[in-house]
Amino acid sequence: MAAAFYSSCCVVIPCSWSSRRLLHSSAHPFPLNCRNGKRGTRRSKSKSHFSNTPRTPPPSPRKLLTKCLPQSQKQSQFQPSESETETEFEFERLFSNLNQATLKREAGSLPSAIFLVAGTTIGAGILAIPAVTQESGFLASAITCVLCWIYMVVTGLLIAEVNINTMCQLGSGGVSLVSMAMRTVGSVGVQIVCWSYIFIHYALLVAYVARSSEIMTNFLGIPLWESATIFSLLLGGICYFGSQRFVGAVNGVLVFGIIISFAALVAVASGYLQWDVLLKANFQAVPMSIPIIVLSFVYQNVVPVLCTNLEGDLSKVRTAIVLGTSIPLVLFLVWNAVILGTITTVEMSSDKIMDPLQQLRSTNEVVGPIVEVFSLFAIATSYIGFVLGLSDFLSDLLKLPAGQSRSLPYAMTLVPPIVLSLLDPEIFFKALDFAGTYGVLVLFGILPPAMSWSDRYSSSSPAMKLPLPQLVPGGRLTLSLVAGGAAYVIFSELLEKLGHP
Repeated sequence: MAAAFYSSCCVVIPCSWSSRRLLHSSAHPFPLNCRNGKRGTRRSKSKSHFSNTPRTPPPSPRKLLTKCLPQSQKQSQFQPSESETETEFEFERLFSNLNQATLKREAGSLPSAIFLVAGTTIGAGILAIPAVTQESGFLASAITCVLCWIYMVVTGLLIAEVNINTMCQLGSGGVSLVSMAMRTVGSVGVQIVCWSYIFIHYALLVAYVARSSEIMTNFLGIPLWESATIFSLLLGGICYFGSQRFVGAVNGVLVFGIIISFAALVAVASGYLQWDVLLKANFQAVPMSIPIIVLSFVYQNVVPVLCTNLEGDLSKVRTAIVLGTSIPLVLFLVWNAVILGTITTVEMSSDKIMDPLQQLRSTNEVVGPIVEVFSLFAIATSYIGFVLGLSDFLSDLLKLPAGQSRSLPYAMTLVPPIVLSLLDPEIFFKALDFAGTYGVLVLFGILPPAMSWSDRYSSSSPAMKLPLPQLVPGGRLTLSLVAGGAAYVIFSELLEKLGHP
């Protein structure tokens, strides 16, 4: 990972002199000048920036603010108050990513970040949406998709907010959910994060490898184990050896392939579309589809990576999350409309709803291959995001130094899914359904507002708090609604399972 040098041109942080010294940590002895972004002079090695007795007395808050503001705003934006113990800095980013070889800044690309979020979100979940929403109908499922999208955007922004706050307090980049949970909700929260995160990620990676290997075997005619190995090593190698820009470029190509294959699929299947079927709405059947729809919008695992790549820039992080999830939302709605508008009958077999995609493949010889290509592109983009997220999580869990080889985390990420995907898929997909219903809503539904609540309102160590602008408004009410919504769905599903064993 590129080395991180902290800059005084970061985010808007109301901070005292002590927090200013925190941003210019002793681990990064070349602070950037707030006015022109150039490197300042090297400070004496005998004095740490964390020292309780700084070499020179801190300038007044008024002088600090005046240096950080444009000339035209110096007089208008600073008004003396009764207490000038704190002031605000206008930052563009929290730190700078530097190439270890060239020592040049490698700024994160916003389009690449958007594609990373979109690619991570578009995965195998989109293939399951028609199967779980055909009973409720398109109209009811479309409203449900929009509401679930808003919910998942909010939880992602909460994770980003806590992640950037954690980077400020720890004075380092590359902070994962483990460090965030330890700092906000303690050791119990860490255990919940670890087991939920690992289980969900391995379950989904196994599903991606199993499905992609099946598609490649059908196309190439090679054994299943060879397909699984080729798929995993090819994309895993890109994640391991590729730079941020290269991985972002590959992800962009895959997303472009999704768009092209999706457009071809819509063009072919729309000839069979019956518009009156799209007006069907059975809201009583909506609850059963919520866990799968929420699972389809999972991208929060790459938010810590996103915040590091974008150097803690709040504006870019917010834009990447909102736009990056909007692309899958549009695809989900159009995809569901095409499938549900084409399949007019629901076939039942052994108390299970028949997959609408299988019915669609039987209607047209051209549709089948297009569906397979679209599925492979969708799985590949999501696989890259989950590999990046899990490997970064395992590195933080193992407490590996930033400069140490990443071979072990990547081996732990890639090898188990290959092995497990070659086992009986029926046993695993029962666990996958359980992970989607409960694991996702716990990890990405209840935990984010809990961490944000502790981060915003906890009274512990108030002197060390660096309050950043809140990405999600509404205060305690919003956090309570987010956590309560996830808890309601979980307990409803539990009662449903107990009532119908």
